Amino acid sequence: MVELKTDTSIDAMHAAGQIVGRALTAVREAARVGVSLLELDEVAREVLREAGASSPFLGYRPSFAPTPFPAVICASVNDAIVHGIPTRYRLRDGDLLSVDCGAVLDGWAGDSATSFVVGRARPADVRLVETAERALAAGIEAAVAGNRIGDIAHAVGRVCRTAGYGIPQGFGGHGVGRRMHEDPEVPNEGRPGRGLPLRPGMVLAIEPMLIASGKDGYHAAADGWTLCTDDGSRAAHVEHTVAITESGPRILTAREPV
Repeated sequence: MVELKTDTSIDAMHAAGQIVGRALTAVREAARVGVSLLELDEVAREVLREAGASSPFLGYRPSFAPTPFPAVICASVNDAIVHGIPTRYRLRDGDLLSVDCGAVLDGWAGDSATSFVVGRARPADVRLVETAERALAAGIEAAVAGNRIGDIAHAVGRVCRTAGYGIPQGFGGHGVGRRMHEDPEVPNEGRPGRGLPLRPGMVLAIEPMLIASGKDGYHAAADGWTLCTDDGSRAAHVEHTVAITESGPRILTAREPV
């Protein structure tokens, strides 16, 4: 069931989303060669603490997970696509890092992700991340009342496929509200004009995931959480929480550029 949010609720979600934006900005600023993923998780925890927000990630355990998630960010390095658990791993020059973070404030959730290279970037990684951002922008542009879920999916998928990248099937965006994951699902590939109609008051997480090799295969790592590319190629993951409004899409998790 899809819940339509009031303007007041969307404003409250924007407040939660701004905390997520600050957390991701702080993590990116702290992400340097030699810094551990656990240290980055602590950076995000401090942002949430100072804002009086809680984490929808910490302790989350969907049906596929062997254990509750132990952190407030997902930190996915190089061939890890999503759901990477922060560990003692220390970042190396040229690592491609995807960071996903959420916050709950006054009962409303926000969810966002960013990908970037630590240290010196390979041109191929720069292109991958830039394409992921373009796919996200295309999906947001399609998130207007009167369109359908398939229009968002098609916009995201077209950018990814045209650039030659793979898309992990079965993973994509979702509704956001009182809970981090609500209906509807928002695929990263689909047919335009199909699926649920978009209505003002819907709030969606749009989150492209790209695989550099152009193949779609992935597998779960030994931790049961992290999804990795089958061929070891690098991946990127970006995301914003977006409200459908009468005046167009409203990004609730916008962040200051680093």
